[in-house]
Amino acid sequence: MCEAIVEAALQRAGGRPVRAIRVRIGGHPVDPGVIEQGVRMAAAGTAVEGAGVDLVLEPLSVRCGDCGRETAVTSAMVLAACPACGAVDVESTGRDDVVLESITVDGGSAP
Repeated sequence: MCEAIVEAALQRAGGRPVRAIRVRIGGHPVDPGVIEQGVRMAAAGTAVEGAGVDLVLEPLSVRCGDCGRETAVTSAMVLAACPACGAVDVESTGRDDVVLESITVDGGSAP
């Protein structure tokens, strides 16, 4: 995942040095420190090396089919049963993707 983020930033930068990247991660339980370190390692020796990494994490949610309550997933138990009513008819909701939202390059921003 980190290598793909760096590759996408390099393509958008068009050869210009990248100063910062903003990445949105939805639905994946990740450790921000691990992702930042992975991006830094993947960026070593490239135009992205040394860029700041801004992560926006969107937690996975579940919706209960019985009571309709939507709950952020904070533990594996929420994936198995609704914390409000105990029903096991829960469905995951929300985004499940990784998006390079923006980059900042020398001389301005690139989309």
